[in-house]
This record gives sequence, structure tokens and C-alpha cells, in this order.
Amino acid sequence: MKLILASASPRRRELLGMIAPAFETAAADVDESGVRAANPCALARALAREKCAAAAQAHPDDVVIGSDTVVDVDGRALGKPHSRDEARQMLRALRGRTHFVRTGVCIRRGAAQVLFTDTTAVTFAPLTDEEIERYIATGEPYDKAGGYGVQGGAAKFVRRLSGCYYNAMGFPVRRVYAVLKKFCPQLLF
Repeated sequence: MKLILASASPRRRELLGMIAPAFETAAADVDESGVRAANPCALARALAREKCAAAAQAHPDDVVIGSDTVVDVDGRALGKPHSRDEARQMLRALRGRTHFVRTGVCIRRGAAQVLFTDTTAVTFAPLTDEEIERYIATGEPYDKAGGYGVQGGAAKFVRRLSGCYYNAMGFPVRRVYAVLKKFCPQLLF
């Protein structure tokens, strides 16, 4: 039995490495644009479930972890921006307000599955247009839900964070660890 992370995210690999000494990655080929849900929380879960199911097909006897993160502002899900303008719109929507980082996680081995969403509330300070433009120029927003990384240059924008910091990075370490202890304690530190 192996532990499989159904993600190509360097952040998720780093965070899973905090609790498991050895695992493999198998990026799931899922068309995220085709996944629909009633709200951002349900969307994060649905995306995680789809990624986990796709990777589990090739690894039916292993423990597979699928995960996805969306930023929820006023009930609207923000994914990864695809353009400078989209990043700008996202950061303007977040400035001076509280939003929610919702990470869906699906952990599966055979027919056994645990599916959950972890939520972290993040409050940004008011940002000027100039601050937003400087941040976008770093290139950091493009591979992150909501157009920012709490662990990177956007840390200076965070006024308050309530909940799991690692969830705000895209992987709720403590909750994943708690589930993995039941699925495969021998594969953990």
C-alpha cells in the first residue's frame, strides 16, 4: 500500500511531507470547468472528490488524497486567475474585507472514503491599486486560488486569519493527518 497525492501542487507536496515521509504524486486529469456545485464549499469538495476518483482508478489498492481550494467571497468561488485583469479583479474584491478559503479534501482507499471541507477566514487590509499592481507583477497570483498566496508576498496584506493557516495555503494538515491515522498510520511520521 502506498500513499498517493492526486495533485501537482508544490505547496500540497510540501505540506503532506510534514506528516508522511514517503508518498507519490499522480496529478489527476480533471476538467475543473465542468464541475458545478451549489456553493463554494460544495465546489471545493466536489473538485477534491473528482481528483481523488481520477487518481484512484490507477491506484485502487492505495490511499489516495484529492484536494482543491477555492476562495469564497460573498458566496462566489474564486479559482486561479488566468490573466492579469482577472487577478486584479480578484484582489480588488478581497481588499479590506474578510473572505473564506475553502479546501475540499477526499481521502480514499478502495470503497472507503472520507470527504470534508476545511475553512479559514482571512481578512485583508485595505489595498491600494498600486499595491495590487506590484503584487501582480511578481507573477505569484496565477497559480493560486483567489489570486494570492498567504505564504508568499500577499502575507503583508493579511490583517487577520482565523482557522488553519495551512488550510489557507491549500492543505489542512491537522485534519488530513487525523484521517490518515485511521487509513494508514504506518505510512505517517
